[in-house]
Amino acid sequence: MTGVVIKSTGSWYWIRTSDHKQYQCRIRGKFRLKGIKSTNPLTVGDHVDFDLEKNTNTGIITNIHKRKNYIIRKSVNLSKQTHIIAANIDIAFLLVTLDNPPTYTAFIDRFLATAEAYAIEAILLFNKTDIYDEELHMKKDQFMKIYTDIGYQCIEISATENENIDTVKELMLGKVSMFSGHSGVGKSTLINAIDPSLQLKTAEISTQHKQGQHTTTFAEMFVIPTEPEIYIIDTPGIKGFGVVDFKENEIGDFFREFFRLKHLCKFNNCLHVNEPKCAIKGAVENGKIAPSRYRSYLQILNGEEVHYRIKDI
Repeated sequence: MTGVVIKSTGSWYWIRTSDHKQYQCRIRGKFRLKGIKSTNPLTVGDHVDFDLEKNTNTGIITNIHKRKNYIIRKSVNLSKQTHIIAANIDIAFLLVTLDNPPTYTAFIDRFLATAEAYAIEAILLFNKTDIYDEELHMKKDQFMKIYTDIGYQCIEISATENENIDTVKELMLGKVSMFSGHSGVGKSTLINAIDPSLQLKTAEISTQHKQGQHTTTFAEMFVIPTEPEIYIIDTPGIKGFGVVDFKENEIGDFFREFFRLKHLCKFNNCLHVNEPKCAIKGAVENGKIAPSRYRSYLQILNGEEVHYRIKDI
């Protein structure tokens, strides 16, 4: 039998077949370790083959189909290298909030660079705009311009006030969409606005630390019976986003505005740091590339884990 992984709890996987049936499946030990360097050999969105066990409604996964793409990040588990967040994604939506909680520009840029590296369309959703004061609206407009000028679609939304939810929903028809962002940015609230029948659990922001409280423990795919169907992958809130397997001479290619200008650099192998006649540094100096984007690039290049808050720049 063949199906798609719609939920994972670490040892068990829920598989949805084309006839809309669901089965709980496991991976055999040898299969789990073979050639896998991540904390999770399988992830939500994976297409798999499985065999049902006798006299049960459970199965054994026997094969993972080749992925067209995936989103991956460094794992907090130091014994492993990576953690695959989701696979076979059409659109990766990143929810951004300027306050309650603040989103980091380095987080945004690493997410976008990873999506670029794995050929996944990324869209930024600036959420909670209904609670912004004049200063935050100005800051939001500033950052939306930065990313719009680069070529990314940016949409202002309010999941609680239903602002532009239909716009987002229209983009999702017939596609597999992943929602990601820090805890508390409103992923579950947005999914509930798209389909109120799901009634996903939400939580209040911690007033002391202005951080979200985890309401999504494991990634999960929800199927919304529109025509065509909408497939939503909700992911746990993540504090940091460590990039994986980026060669230093390729990092600039995952920053769209760098890639467009790199042919103007004097040296073909320019890393845009200390080299003379570097088109990228020149563009930063004359305001054509945002300083925050250049800082994010240098952080990745240097392997730093330092993050900048949107509101601090």
